[in-house]
Amino acid sequence: MPGRSFIGGDWHAREDFTSLNPANLSEVVGTFPAATPAEVSAAVEAARAAFPGWRRTSRILRAEAFDRLAQLIKRDTDALATLMARECGKNVTECRAEVVEGLHMVQYVFGTGRTGVYGEVVASEIAEKDAFTRRKPWGVVAVVTPWNFPFAVPLWMLGPSLLEGNTCVFKPSEETPAIALKLVELFAEAGFPAGTVNLIHGRGDVGEALVKNPAVNVVCFTGSYAVGERIQQASATIPNRIVAAEMGGKNAVIVCDDARFDLAVNAGILSAFKTTGQRCVSASRIIVHESLVERYAKAFVDTAKRLQFGDPLDAKNFAGPLVNRKGVEKVLNYNALAKSEGVEVLLAPNGPPDAKGCFLTPFVYRTEAKPSLRVTHEEVFGPHVALIPFKTDEQAAAIYNDTEYGLSMAVITESYRRMRFFRDECEYGMGYVNLPSIGAEVHLPFGGVKKSGNGHPSAAALVEAVTHKTAWTVNHGTDIKMAQGLTTAIDGGPA
Repeated sequence: MPGRSFIGGDWHAREDFTSLNPANLSEVVGTFPAATPAEVSAAVEAARAAFPGWRRTSRILRAEAFDRLAQLIKRDTDALATLMARECGKNVTECRAEVVEGLHMVQYVFGTGRTGVYGEVVASEIAEKDAFTRRKPWGVVAVVTPWNFPFAVPLWMLGPSLLEGNTCVFKPSEETPAIALKLVELFAEAGFPAGTVNLIHGRGDVGEALVKNPAVNVVCFTGSYAVGERIQQASATIPNRIVAAEMGGKNAVIVCDDARFDLAVNAGILSAFKTTGQRCVSASRIIVHESLVERYAKAFVDTAKRLQFGDPLDAKNFAGPLVNRKGVEKVLNYNALAKSEGVEVLLAPNGPPDAKGCFLTPFVYRTEAKPSLRVTHEEVFGPHVALIPFKTDEQAAAIYNDTEYGLSMAVITESYRRMRFFRDECEYGMGYVNLPSIGAEVHLPFGGVKKSGNGHPSAAALVEAVTHKTAWTVNHGTDIKMAQGLTTAIDGGPA
């Protein structure tokens, strides 16, 4: 696949780096151009130049461009899913679900073009005044996205940003440039004006040049905490800059003693091993009531042993490979660390890592909750999960909260009182009851607390970050009356 960037409505082709199939590293998916500093600046300038015309376009007409985009996504769903599976290694069934999730975001944006509330009428102290709040777009939005959801996450960011009248520079992960290119080709085919959506490729240096450009008003980022922290630090000195960041998690499923057992096992398996554990909401901790932990551990391990990790294009497989060799080495290092920290290993990968691709099977262990254990506190991002027993609900909540992250959690219980307790006592951005810790829907906020987020969730909630509120007050009287009883007398004359 010949890779291209898209700047100001023009396509630019060059061969600087390759995108490989992680299931078979000898297969090149495509070759792509790494943006130069001049090209990064040109993309931002193109977005800036397109902003006034796009902002002045009717909000409803902006939304109707998304209706055209939705029809194109429907047309290409299977091809998009296949390309995604080849490029990032997710099973094709997951990839198809992700394309549908991206479609849902586009449909949501189209619908809110006519129905969404972007202002309010507010009461005034003065009867002759009408007061309003209105949302206005910031300007240029940088969209920096991860490889594990290379279609849906960009649309979580591009959709609300563009609907509200902003223009965008999209920098996808260097691991998934092909699916990003296909997405931008669809934006172009849908008739979005030149400069409203710009695409640049490359590694961290390209992203850093984009983030440091002072003409960028908003940075929307999903990725690691280390990169998110760097983006926020770089942005702190730039006026008129907002950062909306989602930065990973150390998520958990809490299994109470009244849980439906089979549901609890399935919720744990799906949370831990879907996408081979490479979701920011994946659960690498299953916190199980002590009365169930022996039975649960056996059922969980027996189920994990049956999971098929293989060709992502084969829908019968449960999951595919890790995204690259670096990811494999990271997980193996955490597996070794767990052993050195004295955990009880219940299941480990068989044999050496796959020589042709990046396949790795689950690592499951049991341990008591200990603040000193790195493996139960640090994000691993792979098929690596701890089973941790608890005695009381208060202890379970304390174990869940004992990390620097707060993204996603699930509780498995039949008690509405317990549901409410964990809802209120756990620190998270997304909570689930009798479900896995994965499975977000686009009309809900997607974000977290502590190291997981900075208070600007993505998906539907991103509107809060890509617009700013303004106050607009109109006097319908024939003279001036001020709030708070302020006098309007001038030069000592009558008020």
